[in-house]
Amino acid sequence: SVAIQECYVQNTAREYAKLYAAEAEPLEGFGEVPEIIPIFLIHRPANNIPYATVEEELVGEFVKYSVRDGKEVNFLRRDSEAGQKCCTFQHWVYEKTSGSLLVTDLQGVGMKLTDVGIATLAKGYKGFKGNCSFSFIEQFRALHQCNEYCEMLGLKSLRTTHQKQRKATSTKSKNLPNSSTVKKMVPKKAREPRDFISSEH
Repeated sequence: SVAIQECYVQNTAREYAKLYAAEAEPLEGFGEVPEIIPIFLIHRPANNIPYATVEEELVGEFVKYSVRDGKEVNFLRRDSEAGQKCCTFQHWVYEKTSGSLLVTDLQGVGMKLTDVGIATLAKGYKGFKGNCSFSFIEQFRALHQCNEYCEMLGLKSLRTTHQKQRKATSTKSKNLPNSSTVKKMVPKKAREPRDFISSEH
């Protein structure tokens, strides 16, 4: 089931990357676009572990361009062309899905990426549920810094949106009636999706 989930997530992210490439590549000066390589599930009936995943071998320096939880600082992500284009890809997917889906954990060699994750809202997005906590979406929205590639694609700044939402939330809380006159109701906490699942290659 872990191997199936890995194929499902990576190949779904690959489809988003193809759409991103179709929009970004024709833009003057954009250049090469990150590619998520395909991953395949194979059945080996004679083996003790009958299922395995197979993908292209990536040769060279393996770099983590984006992180799952948004807390790690990665200078290669911020300063390299591949890293900036990966962040733009995340922003593009976030905007195209109205903030419901985020491709995360982008890593690989140069512009070729593998072993990615996807975060969705708790209810999923168009029938798809990711393998990362939806808290990653919130963290991305709070921490993402637009770069020249975001501007070339005409993506809206998330800082402005995030600040507006925070301001609206703080205004609402100020306008609440006195706590002594309000009957306290504690909603049942929604169950978050499991954290990122990874498997050995």
